[in-house]
Amino acid sequence: MPKFAANLSMLFTEEDFLDRFEAAADAGFTGVEYLFPYDYSPAELKSRLDAHGLTQVLHNLPAGDWAAGERGIACHPDRVEEFRAGVDKAIEYATALGCEQVNCLAGIQPEGVSDEQARETLIDNLRFAADRLEAAGILLLAEPINTRDIPGFFLNRTEQALAIFDEVGSRNLKLQYDIYHMQIMEGDLAPTIERHLDRIAHVQLADNPGRHEPGTGEIHYPFLFAHLDRLGYRGWIGCEYKPKTTTREGLGWLDAVRG
Repeated sequence: MPKFAANLSMLFTEEDFLDRFEAAADAGFTGVEYLFPYDYSPAELKSRLDAHGLTQVLHNLPAGDWAAGERGIACHPDRVEEFRAGVDKAIEYATALGCEQVNCLAGIQPEGVSDEQARETLIDNLRFAADRLEAAGILLLAEPINTRDIPGFFLNRTEQALAIFDEVGSRNLKLQYDIYHMQIMEGDLAPTIERHLDRIAHVQLADNPGRHEPGTGEIHYPFLFAHLDRLGYRGWIGCEYKPKTTTREGLGWLDAVRG
């Protein structure tokens, strides 16, 4: 059976953020992920993890001004130094939290920046981050995201991401495969996962349309969970969805998987 991590940026939002750790543990989750840890001290977050027996599965590198609509800066040629400083900050947090992998959001392609400029900047930044994180014992991930929810997001398809990874040339860079985003952008989920399983280190889920919990849309999750088991996937699956009602009321899908 897959290992499921609660995404605390999207689940249990009925609670204050720091109270979501307890809520996730009470719901039977053993791992958590969230967008960013940087509004809290590492010690404060670690105490919540330890108190509730939770594993910190994932967080993102700093991604610019999120509140202002930025969604990453890794493809921004004029913000390389900011990106590199963010790598060091992510290492500080990930090390303190025992988090073995962090995700890089490529960002929205800036106006006036060509595809080639954005691509080369992203490659250089991924190479820098992969090397720096490898020295700290942390795996770097990068994630294609659909351009309907985030128009202009530069990294938006599986094959595009893997071609960029090939140019980066690091063993410390893997794919974060978000089922919801890739259903929108390309479909063909099961064959794509099977074809690239050795390059996928983390999976995330939500149903489509609506980005709600499994069972609310078109994606046949029981098949995909069984498929991942058959393939021998041993990583985590991050539950990064918007509950249709409340988090607890929408966890029937997870109870069914657990039997």
